[in-house]
Amino acid sequence: MKFIIKHEIPGRMRIHIVQKRMSYEQADTLQYFLLNTPNVEDVKVYERTADVAIRYTGSRANLIQLLKQFQYESVVVPEAILESSGREMNAKYQEKLMTKVLMRVGGKLLIPEPVRTIWIGIQAVKYICEGMKSLRSRKLEVAVLDATAIAVSLARGDMKTAGSVMFLLGIGEILEEWTHKKSVKDLARSMSLDITQVWLIREEGEVLIPAKQIQPGDEVRVHMGNVIPFDGIVTEGEAMVNQSSMTGESAPVKKEVHGYVYAGTVIEEGELSIRVKEVMGSTRFEKIVAMIEESEKLKSGLESKAEHLADKLVPYTLVGTMLTWLLTRDITKALAVLMVDFSCALKLAMPLSVLSAIREARMHSITVKGGKYMEAIAEATTIVFDKTGTLTKACPTVKEVVSFCEMEEKELLRIAACLEEHFPHSMAKAVVDAAKKQGLEHEEMHSKVEYIVAHGISSTLDEKRIIIGSHHFVFEDEGCEILEEYQEKLAKLPVECSYLYLAIEKKLAAVICIEDPVREEAAEVIAELRKIGINRIVMMTGDSERAALTVAKRVGVDEYYSEVLPEDKARFVEKERGKGNTVIMIGDGINDSPALSAANVGIAISDGAEIAREIADVTISADHLYEIVTLKKLSNYLMKRIQKNYHSIVGINATLILLGVGGMIQPTTSALLHNTSTLAISLLGMQNLLSEEE
Repeated sequence: MKFIIKHEIPGRMRIHIVQKRMSYEQADTLQYFLLNTPNVEDVKVYERTADVAIRYTGSRANLIQLLKQFQYESVVVPEAILESSGREMNAKYQEKLMTKVLMRVGGKLLIPEPVRTIWIGIQAVKYICEGMKSLRSRKLEVAVLDATAIAVSLARGDMKTAGSVMFLLGIGEILEEWTHKKSVKDLARSMSLDITQVWLIREEGEVLIPAKQIQPGDEVRVHMGNVIPFDGIVTEGEAMVNQSSMTGESAPVKKEVHGYVYAGTVIEEGELSIRVKEVMGSTRFEKIVAMIEESEKLKSGLESKAEHLADKLVPYTLVGTMLTWLLTRDITKALAVLMVDFSCALKLAMPLSVLSAIREARMHSITVKGGKYMEAIAEATTIVFDKTGTLTKACPTVKEVVSFCEMEEKELLRIAACLEEHFPHSMAKAVVDAAKKQGLEHEEMHSKVEYIVAHGISSTLDEKRIIIGSHHFVFEDEGCEILEEYQEKLAKLPVECSYLYLAIEKKLAAVICIEDPVREEAAEVIAELRKIGINRIVMMTGDSERAALTVAKRVGVDEYYSEVLPEDKARFVEKERGKGNTVIMIGDGINDSPALSAANVGIAISDGAEIAREIADVTISADHLYEIVTLKKLSNYLMKRIQKNYHSIVGINATLILLGVGGMIQPTTSALLHNTSTLAISLLGMQNLLSEEE
């Protein structure tokens, strides 16, 4: 690529690309390439001038060499990035605004007055028809106010006022549409999540590879509890698939051979082999955009109340206009009332504040699926934490493997890792990572793996039944036993650890001792949550009483429950909600999913199971818990902002009406100030809620 360096200071460079014209796609491609280049911190590509501003660290020479070698054709950009960039959309709306202004100014200077009068009359037809349409559907909406103002101005022969009103309405419509679409695009882009790795089926077995390497026609395996990464056709297996995020169906749907599955849906039971039809990109993005644009049910209560109030105020504006005319017999003063309506500002500013808050949350590695969840978080007084992978670190480690049979510890760890690698939970990952560190290969040598939620895993190896899981599962549900000579050894296991029990043919073969260190920030986060409105903090875990008590004391929860099953967690949450409490549930595993669904707000730690992340209302992908405090603060501030915006809108517009009735401002001035204040409040509502210090 040929370019000229236009300006340069250490760490910053502005270049001009030597080419006739830069397309939107080329600009997005270059920006994607540079942002994914090591040592490049920030990039802005200006497609109209073919200029690029780059902020970087490291070697200047390396950056220049990289730019010289760059070719658009050699960069593969994910489809979702191109679709959601917003570059083309921004250019389109900028052109619309410029065209509108130029036509207004040029029309006054170049077009004769009789022609302008005819043109204003033609333009008015659209607005009057919209008002009539609203009346025919028995609705008194903003369109009725606009149509009345324009019709009255035309009837008086006041073409100047009618033209000015329509110009301001047109500008307002463009800005309103542009602002909303930009907010949605920004949010959708930040929420567009990619699956990083998938199981590819080959002749030699299943191989874990990066998802970006998958091509249409490849066959992948998706295990229970995982999100289906691609659209495709089932080639093997049966499963119950949760499609609620895609189709809205509340109950899981059975999928079998020849059935079609969608990217982003979750396997709740069973497992499937899928022939990939569509690779990752647009499917996930389109689903998120649809969720945002059609999320009436996800609006916060305050947001919905504001919009409902906006529609209710229209009749009062019409009545106020009539009363003003009847009392003053001054049509200009009556029009000044008509030019100001509360609904426009209420309907634009409130949703934009919510979208902006969700976007800001995303900047802190928090994905929120709707405004109503932020309102619920603001109102919440009770938080329920899972322990493992939530209050404790997301990556527990294997401290030791204790053998209770003649087999060596390494062989027992290899078997355990072979079973656990299919199920994404923090303790399962600890076993798999420990085997990997010791260089233990564990190819698929067992039969089909069965996962029993919150209990453990069972399979068959060399015609012997193998199970791995909790004490309750291994000894009570499965009735396994410990040989007499190993009883004393069992009693000497390290007390600070959690245990996974491995049994072969109903006899304990090994205990895997897993260190599950408490997160350093957990106690501080819990103390901070109390300061900002949470007055009851509960911990629930399937782990032993001993392990639960140790963690509860260290982090400072108000109460804890040990050895609980998934249904126990969900039952507790439902009971609290029944008392009128707003409850937040925070977890990371498949066993947390029922409670995440039952809570007012379910928050999933994204290092955990895919199904938990899909079912949850909020996911946090940061590697610490401080973002829970951030989310609570954001939610509190958002509700305050909505209330403040509401009072500002009512106050400003009421003042404009009084000024108009008092004859102090003209109708066109009222309309201009109304539209300006609406835009100003909307833009202020899009500013970040948290300061840099927070």
